[in-house]
Amino acid sequence: MSGWTAADIPDLSGRRAIVTGANSGLGYHTALELARHGASVVLACRSMERGQRAHDQIMSAVPTGEVALAPLDLADLSSVRTFAGTHGAAPLDILVNNAGVMALPRQTTADGFEMQFGTNHLGHFALTGLLLPALLAASAPRVVTLTSGFAHTGRLRFDDLQGEKRYRKWGAYAQSKFANLVFAKELARRFPDVLSVAAHPGYAATNLQGTGPKMAGNKLEERVAAAGNVVLAQSAAAGALPSLYAATAPGVQPGACYGPRLVQLRGAPTKVFTPPAASKPEVGRRLWEVSEDLTGVGYEVSAKG
Repeated sequence: MSGWTAADIPDLSGRRAIVTGANSGLGYHTALELARHGASVVLACRSMERGQRAHDQIMSAVPTGEVALAPLDLADLSSVRTFAGTHGAAPLDILVNNAGVMALPRQTTADGFEMQFGTNHLGHFALTGLLLPALLAASAPRVVTLTSGFAHTGRLRFDDLQGEKRYRKWGAYAQSKFANLVFAKELARRFPDVLSVAAHPGYAATNLQGTGPKMAGNKLEERVAAAGNVVLAQSAAAGALPSLYAATAPGVQPGACYGPRLVQLRGAPTKVFTPPAASKPEVGRRLWEVSEDLTGVGYEVSAKG
């Protein structure tokens, strides 16, 4: 695994992939490399304007690529259902649950969920469940769910998942990323025919770091985030490598997490340590049941079509 790069991605001709949040950052580079290696890729983006720019850039880099753009707002379950209804008919080989928000002032989704938990976890939980028949129709499907190093500090506050009693933006972010990790592991347990894994980029320079401070009007935090991206972070292209490894490399283990090898901050992708609580079946089972109840998406029903 040492030194693995995008050049090691196998030929993906005939494979169909969906990447959420593919208009910029990690999602863009993930979609670009999947298309470069022959996959048919759907860019699932909230902003059609930014998505179109990403689509055009990918097509410029890969003129023979098969790339489509589709609207998807993970903070609105009606949008998730519409997207799945349109793109869930054909077999789906790769689903990369990449999109996310980070450290926002408290706000809610269209369905009334706390924005970070609702977007990062519940939106992807619903999307994966609705696309499950398409995944099960593929010969060797994979689901890659993006988590973060912040998952190590996160826990599921089942008595206050929506942050109504107490809200701290970084705590809410850590909870959502811990939920992503728990979900990836529980999906692997429940559906062994789908290779479900987690991935995280380490410290990668994307626009995610500055969005929360900008929304909060905190110029100091915005400047600190920008400086960190310049001085400390690896590139978004490098940050996308764990996702690409998890989505395409041989030997990937179900329920595992892949991230940068150098103290999980930067470097080539490798299997990384995850917090023990994320692997507890009782935690996965409880999150699953709560998520089904909140989203109205039942995987057993989806699996049976």
